[in-house]
Amino acid sequence: MEIKNAVIIGAGTMGNGICHIFAQHGYTTTMVDIRKEALEKALSVISNNMDRQVKKGILTEDEKIAALARIKTSTELTKAVKQADIVIEAATEQIDIKKELFRQIDTHAPAHAILASNTSSISITTLGAVTQRPEKVIGMHFMNPVPVMKLVEVIRGYMTDNETTKAIMDLSIALNKVPVEVNDYPGFVSNRILMPMINEAIEALFQGVAGVEEIDQVMKLGMAHPMGPLQLADFIGLDVCLFILKVLYDGFGRDKYAPCPLLVNMVEAGELGAKSGRGFYDWSDHKNLKPSPRFSK
Repeated sequence: MEIKNAVIIGAGTMGNGICHIFAQHGYTTTMVDIRKEALEKALSVISNNMDRQVKKGILTEDEKIAALARIKTSTELTKAVKQADIVIEAATEQIDIKKELFRQIDTHAPAHAILASNTSSISITTLGAVTQRPEKVIGMHFMNPVPVMKLVEVIRGYMTDNETTKAIMDLSIALNKVPVEVNDYPGFVSNRILMPMINEAIEALFQGVAGVEEIDQVMKLGMAHPMGPLQLADFIGLDVCLFILKVLYDGFGRDKYAPCPLLVNMVEAGELGAKSGRGFYDWSDHKNLKPSPRFSK
């Protein structure tokens, strides 16, 4: 099938990044959020990110202007999806919210439309089951920051058909991404491997094996990771990390996925990482990160 019109649900970090690349690559794109202020902020972020691309020679000024002109915004989901060829849900990582969104999208989107989710851990099969088109429901898990990162994890639900999968693989390539097809199991591949590593780094800190900077330095210098696991956890959001670990623990029932008590306490206390200003690091000065006073020597 030919995809021309894309609708992105959610104007947060992932939603605006997905909107950015669709518009950049020539697709008519509508970004939907319940809050008008969130949409206005997202458009500003996209424009600023495209300015950086212009400075780096990735886009010309004319290409930037044309891409921004392809973006529409809406606070009315049911109207926005009526002409969609693909709808990508990038809302908060809560299963009840996502299921309700998929019910609404399924009711109002054209019969041919593919319904995709940017979820990092929630079952695609479960989301497909609340629709009348489970064969057209698929995971399209972009990495953050979306305009920069190449990978798209393409997740086949139990009922996802070959035609839908091929369409999303081809679409990902058209967006200048590298799609990797995986099956629908807790955490898929990316977070099934990443989150236990992050959890183990938190456990090492919890047990006093080493400090925040030391743990991150070992992984950066010894394993060639561009960012240490504790800084990455802050960047992702400690609440998101905790949610995904709970999905893994519930899905597999294995102790190795049980969240570290330190992570649980930090989330309960509202220390969520970069978005709250404090996690393992103090994010008040992004250019000169220091461990949170709680973890300072």
